[in-house]
Amino acid sequence: MQVLSALREADGPATAGWVQERLGTGLAYTTVITILTRLLAKGVVTRERAGRSFAWTPASDEAGLAAHRMRKVLDGEADREAVLASFVTGLGPDDERLLRELLGRARGEGED
Repeated sequence: MQVLSALREADGPATAGWVQERLGTGLAYTTVITILTRLLAKGVVTRERAGRSFAWTPASDEAGLAAHRMRKVLDGEADREAVLASFVTGLGPDDERLLRELLGRARGEGED
């Protein structure tokens, strides 16, 4: 999460060296590369060539990352319907209303 936070603070794509320096935690460069590579495999960051190295960028904002984690949890469950039903019944009234609005908007966009 610290590596991802550092990337979000960058003005654009950042090198592993920049991330390492920004963290200031004494992490080895190779450790930062390993973390970034694992985040890439999970679809959390993207990378592009920058000379002989790579420049890294978060694949989405914090809301997108949270949604990605929620989908991964849902994908790991055998009974999606039960998980979704449990989630929805546990929502408070305000969140339930918001979810209904968002679903209504999504349906409206799909009909165009």
